[in-house]
Amino acid sequence: MQRKTVRGVLPAIVTLVALTAGLTACTESGGGGTTSDAKAGGSAGAVPQPGKYRSLPMPCKAADAKKVKAMLPASDTLAPAAREALYAGVADPSYDADRRVGCRWTAQTATETRLLSVGFERVVSYDRAATSDDDKARQVYIRQLTNAHLPVPGPVTSPTAGASGTPGAGATPGAGGTPAPGPTPSTGTSTGAGPGASGSGSPSPSASSAPPELGSRVLEGLGNEAFLDDKLGQAGATAVQSRTVRIVFRTSNVIVTVEYSVQPALPGTVPPSPETQDRARQLAQALVDRFDE
Repeated sequence: MQRKTVRGVLPAIVTLVALTAGLTACTESGGGGTTSDAKAGGSAGAVPQPGKYRSLPMPCKAADAKKVKAMLPASDTLAPAAREALYAGVADPSYDADRRVGCRWTAQTATETRLLSVGFERVVSYDRAATSDDDKARQVYIRQLTNAHLPVPGPVTSPTAGASGTPGAGATPGAGGTPAPGPTPSTGTSTGAGPGASGSGSPSPSASSAPPELGSRVLEGLGNEAFLDDKLGQAGATAVQSRTVRIVFRTSNVIVTVEYSVQPALPGTVPPSPETQDRARQLAQALVDRFDE
């Protein structure tokens, strides 16, 4: 009797073990399927990453000190304490130093006043699942580029399209400020109309007496993308012609603005375009290098 009982129990145990193993296999199979589905869903669209920069530099110390001094010559009569304060700059009010900061400098002499400012804006996308910080920053940059009436970079147009004189193709060289071989003499004559008005009306003397106008244009080799906006005040018998050069460049999710203005004390003096643009661009390049450190 005892042996029969044992024989009866053993098959039951074997059956129970088999059922348990089958249930475990089903459970593991279901769990494996869920994990596989999650991975497949995750690979379908990667979530945009946050921008490269999480903070901003101290604006008044970010600008290269030597270049700032070269752009803002101080009066010889300026006291040492006042000179030190001039080159220290004045920080712009900011309610969030990790999002937007800036600094300003002013130098005044008997012949002119020079103004310089730098501004930093860190762009953050609040819907990062749809737009990354870099893409959002590029949208802000393109908006500023459009407001400056400069062409948005895009596919290179064919020579045929450029020769046809379509508005889109023809606008790029003019808006970019690149002097074309043909219109150069007339551009020089127009630019030299103020200083050269007392001279002869021929194009050659006017073009040679005035420095070339480089104009506003898209820049290359400065951050991810950049443009330069050059504005010259209107000439007049008593009006002072000031020049303001603004350079805007984007590096990842940060947009940097450099604005440099030269205001002569007396009318009849035109701040040169090449020199003003070159100094502003050198400072902008130094800021790019600082971000790359």
